Amino acid sequence: MSRTTKIVAIVLGIYVLLVVAFESLLGYFQPEAPGTLVITTFDAEGESHDRVLSGLESDGKTYVAVNHWPRAWYGRVKENPNVEITRGGETEDYLAIPVSGEEHDRVAEDNPVGIGFRVITGFAPRYFVRLDPVESSEGQ
Repeated sequence: MSRTTKIVAIVLGIYVLLVVAFESLLGYFQPEAPGTLVITTFDAEGESHDRVLSGLESDGKTYVAVNHWPRAWYGRVKENPNVEITRGGETEDYLAIPVSGEEHDRVAEDNPVGIGFRVITGFAPRYFVRLDPVESSEGQ
């Protein structure tokens, strides 16, 4: 193995470790900041799982992005789109709808991420989920 190949392999290995460390710490600490929300998803057994995400806006609708490699919450959304969203201490029911095509492209354009973010997240594919409020049946 040439020296150049070894150096490239070491640099690539360090990069992968940095991405894994960043993603792991982000998932563990789940920092909350202005604009974040907590999505509660439900697995096949009905057990709830919380994840802190950044809320995004596009065309007057609320979205969340799937920006990271750890994305178990996204798999649960695809299996069961009934979720709870907590913002500002208020929890409400929503349908979480993965979007594609023109809607995906519009949301991506309205909510760009920089190259630094893409690098530190290991160039994870980016998907979007629209959060549609579920009308309450109370008072009907």
